[in-house]
Amino acid sequence: MSQYVVRKLLSSILVLLGVSLAVFLILHLSPGDPARLLAGPEAYEEDIAAIRERLGLNDPLHVQYGRFLMGVLRLDLGNSFRTSRPVTQEIAARFPYTVELAVASILWSLPFGIAVGVFAARRPNSPGDGLSMGMALLGVSMPTFWLGLLLMLLFSYYLGWLPASGRGGSLLTLEGWRTIIMPALTLGSPAAAVFARITRSSMLQVLDLDYIRTARSKGLSEQRVTYRHALRNALIPVVTMAGLQFGSLLGGALVTEQVFAWPGIGTLLVNAILSRDYPVVQGCILVIAAVFVLVNLAVDLLYSLVDPRITYS
Repeated sequence: MSQYVVRKLLSSILVLLGVSLAVFLILHLSPGDPARLLAGPEAYEEDIAAIRERLGLNDPLHVQYGRFLMGVLRLDLGNSFRTSRPVTQEIAARFPYTVELAVASILWSLPFGIAVGVFAARRPNSPGDGLSMGMALLGVSMPTFWLGLLLMLLFSYYLGWLPASGRGGSLLTLEGWRTIIMPALTLGSPAAAVFARITRSSMLQVLDLDYIRTARSKGLSEQRVTYRHALRNALIPVVTMAGLQFGSLLGGALVTEQVFAWPGIGTLLVNAILSRDYPVVQGCILVIAAVFVLVNLAVDLLYSLVDPRITYS
């Protein structure tokens, strides 16, 4: 397994290198001048030129990219153009809030989606199956910003149960839980729908296998056959999708954080894009990509725990 992990880590480095190069080129080749934004609309051209020189924007692109890579090797992502603070500090201050939101979303969407998928698979082509998959299709199709606004309208404006936006503090407090409920429901709804659809499809395939018929012929209860024998083997694609969805939740939290004014890395990334803060944009996307890669590596290694027949060589 150690050789497999080493190969995956080496391939992950190449992936992150490609991501960094793509983001760097998109930022530097797109229209807009960070120095002009920093200087203001009434600044003289001499002031703008001085800012460009100070930020190193006059250097050739390959020199700027090489400087960025050398900083990454030292775990130094540079300084923000807007605040002059180290990008690592900016991300470290915001990223835990995004992880907090993503974990809260996956904690309810994964078990809920699996439960709905198992329910639908045990009643194929029934009204319950059709209703469950219809709701799953709605969850996948519904834009998160629209769902977030609906939840705010219902639970904040009409019922007054939950605060409309912001983060209320640690999840160890009641106010912290009250403020994360709606963002977690909004962010996790598409993931729950995906889990439900994949669980149903995988369960239907497993329930038709010979060993399931053998288990039933032995007189085992339907509950034991479903949850002890069928579900465990049906979880392989669900585990795969859970890893992908968690990575997507970290990146996809951008819209949800904007709707609910959640102070995570998504909000930081949007503000950096609008102000053309190159170091912050590059740092945020590189961190999200690194987490995505590491989560998928962890999912690959979890396969052997879910199904002992899987080995790595």
